[in-house]
Amino acid sequence: MRNNYIIADSGATKCQWTVVVGKQKKTITTIGISPYFLTTTQIIETIQKGFQKKIDPKIIDAVYFYGTGLSNPLNVASIKKALKTVFSKAKLDIQTDLVAVARATCQHHKGVACILGTGSNTGYYNGKKIIKSSPGLGYVLGDEGSGAYLGKKVLQYYLYQTFDEELLHSFESKYQISKDQILDAIYKQPLPNRYMASFAQFLSEHRGHYMIENIIEDGINDFFFAHLNKLNESWLHPIHFAGSVAFVFRDVIKQLATAYELEIGKIIKSTMEGLLVYHQQEK
Repeated sequence: MRNNYIIADSGATKCQWTVVVGKQKKTITTIGISPYFLTTTQIIETIQKGFQKKIDPKIIDAVYFYGTGLSNPLNVASIKKALKTVFSKAKLDIQTDLVAVARATCQHHKGVACILGTGSNTGYYNGKKIIKSSPGLGYVLGDEGSGAYLGKKVLQYYLYQTFDEELLHSFESKYQISKDQILDAIYKQPLPNRYMASFAQFLSEHRGHYMIENIIEDGINDFFFAHLNKLNESWLHPIHFAGSVAFVFRDVIKQLATAYELEIGKIIKSTMEGLLVYHQQEK
């Protein structure tokens, strides 16, 4: 096993880097590194800024990078170039965020891995690799059950005035934004998926209200219906979840799983702890 290595777990919003040097561990956090939203040059600058004066990149033997959008070979090439520029002597292992969930939760066992964070995804892991997965359609066409998906519903309920008076008042007091500001952020500003996902917090802050519960349950049920229902393996192996949305609304996930007669495995907020176990066991 390599002595000095880095595990990077990147979502659309933030990237957590755990640096392992001998028996010492250090955590560095940067903005999310998605090749769909950042150029190779911007990725290099982000990494260099995050690691500046914290470690010597030349001592790193390996970088295990897990991220969003990495089923696209062009995106993998962008990440590879950026990492090689900064960590010139390191062996690179670049995998999708779905592989991160599978390795962190299943380790070397079979299971279904799911992501419910800013975006969403699912796939069947045979103990070594993902051999079936749902098409990643992104926040415009897909991402059912994700933060962006749920946040979009919150904005719709507000802008259409579907919320009752209590929730309308709560929304206006918390955010103090206009319709024009919302539409500008979504249609004219960068990273609209992150912007929409930020409104999912409104749901967690108003649990118990029937409108809020309906949005949460309907949104996560859309994920079950569109993705888990399409996998025969969903009824044969434990289903594991990772991501902030999955962790916060884990009670809804468990209720829906009972209704669908599915077995839920682990529900974790971050994959890092499980990835550390996985890579420490590598020889």
